[in-house]
Amino acid sequence: MVIAELVDNIWATRKSEKMNGLKLMLAEIHGGSRDGERLIVCDVIGAGIGDRVIITTGSAARRMLDDDDIPIDAAVIGIVDESCESV
Repeated sequence: MVIAELVDNIWATRKSEKMNGLKLMLAEIHGGSRDGERLIVCDVIGAGIGDRVIITTGSAARRMLDDDDIPIDAAVIGIVDESCESV
């Protein structure tokens, strides 16, 4: 899992039928060795641009969608309300 910020929507004119109705977004990872990396994520919890979110990848992302055969590799699983960083 990683923390990222949603920076834009992704529009696809052609995609797998299993992905119909899913919202795709562009996320930028913040912190760690992957800082600045961008990836396309599937959002099923209603997050929006500018939200800090928790993202899971691989089979855990597909489990979030209850379909092991869906061609998704990253999914938003939570919205971060506040950070628990030390002061």
